[in-house]
Amino acid sequence: MDTLEAIITRRSIRQYTPQNIPDDKIELILKSAMYAPSAMNYQPWHFIVIDRKDAIEELQSIFPHADMLKQATLLIIVCGDSKLEMNIDYLVQDCSAATENALISIHALGLGGVWLSIYPNKDVINGLKKTFELPENIIPMSAISIGFPAEVINTESRYNITRIHSNKW
Repeated sequence: MDTLEAIITRRSIRQYTPQNIPDDKIELILKSAMYAPSAMNYQPWHFIVIDRKDAIEELQSIFPHADMLKQATLLIIVCGDSKLEMNIDYLVQDCSAATENALISIHALGLGGVWLSIYPNKDVINGLKKTFELPENIIPMSAISIGFPAEVINTESRYNITRIHSNKW
C-alpha cells in the first residue's frame, strides 16, 4: 500500500481478532511514530507498550467509551515529556503527529487501530499516571488500541471543497 492510499483509506477499527501482533510490526509502528515532525525537533515522546491482555482489559476502567479494549491485543500509550518540550501546546501537537504516524503505519501493516483521546481529560491522565507510576514530567496524551481487524470500514469521501479558502477567507 502506498502512502497516499494508507492516508486516504485509514479508518478507526474497533473490532479485532484474538491474533497477537508480531514484534517486528510493533517495532515498525513505534519507529513510524518516532519519525513524526515535532516543534524544533525536540521529539518529546515516550511510548508505553501494553501487550498483556489482562493489563489492557484492566485499563478499561480508566478510559471512558473504550469497549474496543476488550478485543485489543496491543495498546500503545503516547506520552509527552515536559522536560523535553515545556510548552504544553507544542507537546500536544508533537504527540498528535506521532499518534497519526502510528495510525497510518498500523493500517499500512494490515492492522486496525483507533485513537483514544487522553489529554486534556484529567481523570484519564491521573488514572494512567497512578497505574503506571509515571514521573511528574510525563503526560499521557493519547492511546492507540490495536489488533488484527475483525471488521471492514468502507472509505467515504471526506474531500470537501467548501472547506478550502484560497488566499483569503
